[in-house]
Amino acid sequence: MKLTNKIGVIVDSFRLPIREGLVKAKEVGAEGVQIYAVSGEMDPAHLSVAARKELKAYIESLGLEISALVGDLGGHGFQDRAANPAKIEKSKRILDLAVELGTNIVTTHIGIVPDDRNDIYDAMQQSCEELSRYATSMGAYFAIETGPERAAHLKAFLDTLSSRGVSVNFDPANMVMVTGDDPSAGVRMLKDYIVHTHVKDGVRFKEVDPREIYGALGYEPMDHGKIAQMVTSGEVFKEVPLGQGGVNFDDYFGALLEIAYQGYLTIEREVGVNPEADIREAVRFIQRYR
Repeated sequence: MKLTNKIGVIVDSFRLPIREGLVKAKEVGAEGVQIYAVSGEMDPAHLSVAARKELKAYIESLGLEISALVGDLGGHGFQDRAANPAKIEKSKRILDLAVELGTNIVTTHIGIVPDDRNDIYDAMQQSCEELSRYATSMGAYFAIETGPERAAHLKAFLDTLSSRGVSVNFDPANMVMVTGDDPSAGVRMLKDYIVHTHVKDGVRFKEVDPREIYGALGYEPMDHGKIAQMVTSGEVFKEVPLGQGGVNFDDYFGALLEIAYQGYLTIEREVGVNPEADIREAVRFIQRYR
């Protein structure tokens, strides 16, 4: 196996201010970075034209590029029809920022796709159709992160959209920890939609209702802090260093090669007392496949 994909890291995983995290990303051997752009200094509403140009130049000066921005707005995703117009508008502004910074991918969670074609399904489908058309008009993508539903169901939902402007950010560990889906089979199922990936590992100790993790109307809204606490506690599932969990990386990377995926392998580390050490080891882990 000979991977040629570039290695990325989510800057926020270092739990440092953005610029310090960017320097760390370079130090650990990453070639690109993914950055949260929802709130704080990366909120599009807070970044002037000059600030965007300066940030892009700084990232380039480090010899890095942006693999994607994270535009996950949390809550109930796009299940709540009343909240969707504001979320759609903000998602568009995050995509605008992404393009200005040199990437055409924004990863996100859209909420759990219902099994039945009910009102919630229709609200999500209509929102994603609008976002898909907007992204396609810019040659860009909103990439749904895998995990809340099985790959076949996500593909069936994506197939209802008129373009591939809404595609997939493939996270194998989420599948292992939540749905119990096989990541390699998932890659083959979603091959026409994968535009970005995460490299993460985990184990599942017992079955869990995805709505308890990712939120749904009638359940608590999705919260990254709550998810991080869950993957740390290990009561239901646990995120672990690469190679120590249920993701078979020989098969996973092999499947990505099989479908000729050319994008980033971006390391995400949501837990751990020493994320820098874990990320550094994750870079070495991927490099062994090169």
